[in-house]
Amino acid sequence: MEEIYANVEYDKPQVSIRPSTPAPAAELSFIIKANLTERLRVSGDKLSSVSAERDQLKDNFTALMDNFIALTQEKDRRQLLCKQNKTCPEGWKMFSCSCYLLSTRDDSWTNARTDCRANGADLVIIDSPQEQKFLSSIAKDRAWIGLSDKEMEGTWKWVDGTPLTGAYWGAPPDPVQPDDNGGKEDCVEILLRWNSERNWNDNVCTSSFSWICEKLV
Repeated sequence: MEEIYANVEYDKPQVSIRPSTPAPAAELSFIIKANLTERLRVSGDKLSSVSAERDQLKDNFTALMDNFIALTQEKDRRQLLCKQNKTCPEGWKMFSCSCYLLSTRDDSWTNARTDCRANGADLVIIDSPQEQKFLSSIAKDRAWIGLSDKEMEGTWKWVDGTPLTGAYWGAPPDPVQPDDNGGKEDCVEILLRWNSERNWNDNVCTSSFSWICEKLV
């Protein structure tokens, strides 16, 4: 019986494995070309964006230079006028090309500004360490200047609307300023009991102090 099975042959199914067919050359060429085209498009968009930013920066720089030149010319014009006519009204003191008046009475910051404007001036704007030192020399105890953050807390502006850049706030060993003590101190005074270089103090705008007016010669 074993011999019979031994002589029986079984047909085994043949499995054929087809090798993968490579993509035609034309198809590969199309894919590569499409990929390169997309990359070129993206690179072109980036280049256009960079060029636009460059042009915008160039325009901004040109505008800033034009503004700088205009401001320089205006400054030169004012200095020339100052040299031609260096006089201030009676009772006013001159420094650089401006006239200054220290009030003879005390009042609130708002009323102080009203008084200055009635005299063709405004509360003083301090532009330099030299001016700061000069004003400290003419003030008697404490005096309002043209600086406040009445519009927005912490955003200090001069009476002409320009933002504060250089500042002379009180510093150690004097109390550090501004401190907005009580949350109501929005106007700035010169406080002479502190040193002449750093003597600004924020105070309640309704407090009564003297003040300093300023107008151009």
